[in-house]
Order: sequence, then C-alpha cells, then structure tokens
Amino acid sequence: MIDTKKIWMNGEMIDHDNAKVHVLSHAMHYGSSFFEGIRAYKTEEGTAIFRLDEHIDRLYNSCKIYRTEIPYTKEEIKKAIFDTIKINGIKTAYIRPLVYRGYNSLGVDPSNCPVETMIATWEWGAYLGEEALTKGVDVCVSSWRRLAPNTMPTAAKAGGNYLSSQLIKMEALENGYDEGIALDYSGNVSEGSGENLFVISNGKIYSPQSGSSALIGITRDSVITIARDLGYEVVEETISRESLYTADELFFSGTAAEITPIASVDKIKIGRGQRGPITEKIQEAFFEMTKGENIKYNSWLTWVK
Repeated sequence: MIDTKKIWMNGEMIDHDNAKVHVLSHAMHYGSSFFEGIRAYKTEEGTAIFRLDEHIDRLYNSCKIYRTEIPYTKEEIKKAIFDTIKINGIKTAYIRPLVYRGYNSLGVDPSNCPVETMIATWEWGAYLGEEALTKGVDVCVSSWRRLAPNTMPTAAKAGGNYLSSQLIKMEALENGYDEGIALDYSGNVSEGSGENLFVISNGKIYSPQSGSSALIGITRDSVITIARDLGYEVVEETISRESLYTADELFFSGTAAEITPIASVDKIKIGRGQRGPITEKIQEAFFEMTKGENIKYNSWLTWVK
C-alpha cells in the first residue's frame, strides 16, 4: 500500500484510511477523472517541486476539455500540495492531484455529478527500477495502438485514457518485457504506456510529434530544452517503427520514469544494450537540475517553504 498519513480531499486533510469515494461515483463507472503526476526533489535549499505551474495548468486544461470546472483556484491547489507534503513530513515526493466526478446521479452525462478534488503525496523511487537508470529496460512494440485523434482527446490527462496504457503495460509484462511502446493510428511510433520516447541516431535526437497521439509531456519539454542547451539538435517528427531498431540510443522520459534508457526493443539490442553516451549526458543534466545544482533551470523548481 501507499505509505502516506494524510490525503487532502475537498479542502480537508483526511487520514489515509478514511479517504473514501462512494461506489456509485461517476468516475468509478465512466472514467471521468483527470490527474497529474508531479515530483518533488530534495535540494540543499529544501524540497523543490518540479515544474509545478505547468502541471497545474495541464490539470486545468484536461478538465476544461471535458467541460469540468475545478471548484478551487490554482493557488488553492498549489497551497494544498504544499500542505500535504509538509503534513506527511517527506522531503522527496510523488504528488498526485486528482479531479473526478463524484456521486449524485448515474448516467453517461456527468453534468449533475459534483466535481471533487484530492491530493496525495508519498515517497516513490525510480518507476522502472534504480538499475534501469543505467542498464536500461527491455521493451516491446505493443499490439495495442494509441487512440486516433478523432476518438478521444489525447492531450487530456484523463483516467479513461489510461485503460489503453494498462493494456500496453500488462501485455509487455506478460511477455517478459519491462515496458511497451505503442504505435499511433497510422502505425507510427507514439509513446510508452506512461512515458514519452526519444530516439537518437547519428548524433541527432528525435521525438514523436503531437500528431502521433502522444501526450506531450512536461518532462519531455524539459528534456528538449536541456538537450538543445547541451548543443544537440532535437527534431519532432513522425517516427517509423523500424527507426527504433536501428537507433543508436533510445530513452523514455516522464515524471515517473524521469530519464530511463532503453536497452532493447523486441529483443533487438539498441546500441550497446545499455545507457548510451548522449542519454547519459542528458540524464546527468536532468538530475543536476532536480537537485537545484544548475541555477539556469531554477525557474523550473518551486520550493516548499
């Protein structure tokens, strides 16, 4: 179980065991929830939240797409995040704000169901394992494709969208892989089950564009900025499946995954079969930033006072 003492729910701090939702809540039946995954890191100046404003903006945008109005201001949500981190007494944290349709009536139309909000924080290490940060992970191309753009909005970080992610992840694990890569509706590379993807070939860095049904991640944006600052050319374009097999390096990015190298795809070794030199440089710069050791990126950090 998640080890946390208090969870913020609708303006109140609730004990972990009492943070409950009614079984007839709309979100339980129709997937009407919207969330963010945010990390806070320990620095010499204290706990710092990574790109908090951007995450909160995306949460509100996800809700807006689904005509869901959060009953709190952005500043109130940020204060609730600070309070939840402090009351749980943690220095590094994974932060999960969740907005969902609660219980009033039960039908597809959510309009009459209340909009509820919760925030939980807990300690969480490397999503794909500490060793994966250097040795890399073994992945497969999933048989499940990402949603077409005229079916459901992939720009929204909505709970219902992650049924697709569950299928991709479970299929990969069942077949002995650490993670899966999904193709888009046209058969081009999209993303992992919960991570964005980068391809490195001949010194250039490539990433699928937003038209490939990938959630355009905040960590992804940070990686692109860091890579360009390091002098690398970054290209956002359509990427074919076979480009994965012939790449010099591959890596995932995301709040949970951070910067995780990919060692193989469909049992085809990528480069040296472990973290490559460009991935390592980007990874080192990323973790320097999260520790507050590079003032160039301090604007990405919000310290919990």
